[in-house]
Amino acid sequence: MATSDKDWMLRLQGGDTLAFNVLVEKYRAPVIHFLYRIVHETALAEELAQEVFLRVYRARTSYRPRAKFTTWLFRIATNVALNALRDGRMRRARETSLEGREETTGAPVEVADPEGSVEQKMLEAERRAQIRQAVEALPEKQRLAVLLHKYQELDYAEIAEILDCSESALKSLLFRAYETLRVRLRPLLGARA
Repeated sequence: MATSDKDWMLRLQGGDTLAFNVLVEKYRAPVIHFLYRIVHETALAEELAQEVFLRVYRARTSYRPRAKFTTWLFRIATNVALNALRDGRMRRARETSLEGREETTGAPVEVADPEGSVEQKMLEAERRAQIRQAVEALPEKQRLAVLLHKYQELDYAEIAEILDCSESALKSLLFRAYETLRVRLRPLLGARA
């Protein structure tokens, strides 16, 4: 039988540092991708991910397996990202890259379809950019709900717990967010909208 994430956390609580390494290895990439979708800077997302796992390690003694581990982990990641946005770390990171220092696009590496033409690839890249801009333009809580729902594929109960709201409030948030996206992205949908 495979060891669950909760079991790994309980082992960490008991002093097993290998358990922490297992959790970091398993969730490092998903946490970085989630944070990147919020802060849009690779280096900052990686820095924030380190902070997330540092908080997980520090909270090991007080961890109680009430919710799924991923719910707890992404709540920490959400709080860390929101704190970074509020305290200006994101703005400082962007200013630094504009000063001519090493600039990274931060875009996740994607494997191109060898069958697609250059024109198709450019159109798809433009489409993704428009979707990304539309999601970024959503109010903070709606944007987080969409990111957790569509990109992290968490269920309503988990997202509601992460965002500290009821499931009905979450459904309302998502409805408004998807309705806004549908309107903003209508040109992409063509006649289907």
